Amino acid sequence: MPWVQIRLNSNDKHAENIGEVLEQLGSVSVTFVDSQDTPVFEPLPGETRLWGNTDVIALFDAETDMQHIVAELTAQHILSCDVSYKIEQIEDKDWEREWMENFHPMQFGKRLWICPSWRPVPDESAVNVMLDPGLAFGTGTHPTTALCLKWLDGLDLAGKTVIDFGCGSGILAIAALKLGAKQAIGIDIDPQAILASRDNAERNGVAERLQLFLAKDQPQDLQADVVVANILAGPLKELAAPIIALLKPNADLGLSGILANQASSVCEAYQSKVRLEPITEQDEWCRITGVRF
Repeated sequence: MPWVQIRLNSNDKHAENIGEVLEQLGSVSVTFVDSQDTPVFEPLPGETRLWGNTDVIALFDAETDMQHIVAELTAQHILSCDVSYKIEQIEDKDWEREWMENFHPMQFGKRLWICPSWRPVPDESAVNVMLDPGLAFGTGTHPTTALCLKWLDGLDLAGKTVIDFGCGSGILAIAALKLGAKQAIGIDIDPQAILASRDNAERNGVAERLQLFLAKDQPQDLQADVVVANILAGPLKELAAPIIALLKPNADLGLSGILANQASSVCEAYQSKVRLEPITEQDEWCRITGVRF
């Protein structure tokens, strides 16, 4: 089905209201996009956090009378000298199939491969994680996930318990298990992440060694030999105390989802309890690692 979209340049004060109006006018989806490509901190549970300068993008059926939409937005005083807009035709594509065709097996470190189930495994003797995450969760293609996978590949995980804090697709927890960890625990605030992690664990034959918890339901005394958290700099700083509490003495910590220019402030939140190691960078993103005192 072909589509047409309208993009309105707004700000964090008005974006949500504009989005609600566009939905009332028949939009099938509304997306908020940072119009200045500014890094965004992941919102905490129950919080909606928008950017300082925000584009609101609404998708409509191609048969929609967009002049009527513009007239309604003008009548409701949304379009003004402070809000510009652009209407664009969107090419009709099978987006899921296109994404699948572009997702290839990828190697991380010396032993680990992340492989989509619809493609042949390049090396049967390697540690292969079969991943069908859908479009919403991590696949290893982003530098932050790649940094974490390479780090896990370099650890001796034999007999250890690993916590994946903010597990998403479960890619890091599952990789840890296939790299030799005795047990892994995935924690996330999103129920869909728990479902995706469970499905991927079953596909990889490690479900019996993976425990999954919503953050609000995790055990109070939970601790592990290795903790990896690939979220974003804001939550990593705000949640430093509970993340540190997950570390056993001498446990390894890996943090990512951090832009290089944010690294120093994240380090400050952990350095009193964690002996930090040199920062590793990849494509403007970085990984912070260390060992619990």
